[in-house]
Amino acid sequence: EICLDGTGQSDIDSGIGFLDHMLCALAKHGRFDLKLKCKGDLHIDDHHTTEDCGLALGRAFDEALGKRAGIARFGHAYCPLDEALSRAVVDISSRPYAVVNLGLKREKLGALSCEMIPHFLQSFAQEARITLHVECLYGANDHHRAESAFKATAVALRAAVAVQAGFTDVPSTKGSLS
Repeated sequence: EICLDGTGQSDIDSGIGFLDHMLCALAKHGRFDLKLKCKGDLHIDDHHTTEDCGLALGRAFDEALGKRAGIARFGHAYCPLDEALSRAVVDISSRPYAVVNLGLKREKLGALSCEMIPHFLQSFAQEARITLHVECLYGANDHHRAESAFKATAVALRAAVAVQAGFTDVPSTKGSLS
């Protein structure tokens, strides 16, 4: 469950601590109120749980957008975390696509496989029906690289969903973002 006009409150329990940490950052810096609970098959591994959280959050985001009328549509942000710097660019296009390059080197961050971090963002973009480009430009610490990427994504999403005063139409030359 997500409220795009929130204050950054979150109640998250995916069963994967580092994923919860990233989703709290997404909520806080996107100013989205977010509730997410998942009981996955963590006795196997973290893949299905992480993917399902991304898909569910993306679907909730898409539903919360409604007709996509009056929003900015595009957003971008650069966010640092200490030595790491990430960039995110968003188009609320209804054309799902994601390019995620984080350059993570560790196998895991906590109980979250590093390969699942880009997969989460790709799954989110797919169900949110957005185009998302996220790249960590540099940084030595994988925790910082991942967190700066989630913060940049949050700030870019916040900009893209911002209501544009005086505009009530859908921001598309086609007249539709469906």
